[in-house]
Amino acid sequence: MLGLSFKPDSDDVRDSPALDVAVQLNGRGADVVATDPEAIENSRRLQPQLTFATDVEEAITGAEVVVVVTEWRQFRGLDPVRARSLVATPVIVDARNCLDREAWRAAGWTYIGMGRGVVASGQPAGS
Repeated sequence: MLGLSFKPDSDDVRDSPALDVAVQLNGRGADVVATDPEAIENSRRLQPQLTFATDVEEAITGAEVVVVVTEWRQFRGLDPVRARSLVATPVIVDARNCLDREAWRAAGWTYIGMGRGVVASGQPAGS
């Protein structure tokens, strides 16, 4: 999971939808590994049951699904080709619609954007 703070450029996790998504997924049995450039310590204090990674690569290595929940610059600028080499399954959920879905699809990812549907690798957008 990429993002825990309420918004980018903040360590504020009070009433954070991103942190709530991590907690909900964890509660349903998902093995959530989350990272955020600023909000890890605040998140750890509130939700110590979650697993936290210090950087994006650590968070996504071996992941079956990558979920972007806060639109940090670091997440928007991820290289989809490099990211694909780290994950177990190239599926990305862009909960903020902050990624270039065509670039992710072209790199072999199944892209799921909120309100944008699913674009599988090899499938043209709009299909």
